[in-house]
Amino acid sequence: MAAAGPIADPFWMSCRWARRVFSHPVFTGISRHHLRLVLAEVGPGWAAGREGRLHERRGGRRRRAAGAGRPLELRLADRVVITLVHLRTGLSHDALAVAFGVDRSTVTRAIGQIRPLPAGRGFATPTGVRLRTLADVFAYAAAEGVVLRMDATEIRVRRPRAGRGGRKAFVSGKARQNTIKSTVISDETGATLWCGTHRPGRVHDHTAVRIEGIDALLDA
Repeated sequence: MAAAGPIADPFWMSCRWARRVFSHPVFTGISRHHLRLVLAEVGPGWAAGREGRLHERRGGRRRRAAGAGRPLELRLADRVVITLVHLRTGLSHDALAVAFGVDRSTVTRAIGQIRPLPAGRGFATPTGVRLRTLADVFAYAAAEGVVLRMDATEIRVRRPRAGRGGRKAFVSGKARQNTIKSTVISDETGATLWCGTHRPGRVHDHTAVRIEGIDALLDA
């Protein structure tokens, strides 16, 4: 009796499924055409950052040609998709790691490396101007007669491990959960124009306004 042929690895099949499904606009929030534009824009920054990390790890210039060595567990497109899905849906690092067939730490590193790159692009406006700082937002609103709306948003996070300094700072008095907060500014149509830094959930909204310098800009 002939031996049975090799059985397809269902785990690898799930990885291909993840790449196809999670790149859908339902999960990323942008069309696949827009996703390709984002990849083209953040690609050089990611490559430069990766080369810088490798240079620091080696302690000098590379000894082999670019592309040599062990292949990446996650391609750039996978890393960008994972980051967008996590930011849009709040899907945990553990769940994304299972879907893409990698370790949780790989997903955590990928999100940490990719997240600053789209943020550095700023927020696009109908006039084509990109707003990268809070001062840009107020200048744009004054020049175009835009009404700004401001609010704070809370995102539930995993409870910091025991023994970590400032652990209680993440407990939100309003939500009664461990959260992080960000101050968001939008125009009258709801389009996001600026998002502040993340802070522990216990920090009051008015305190954040003062820390971010929003009150000083409003006075000016």
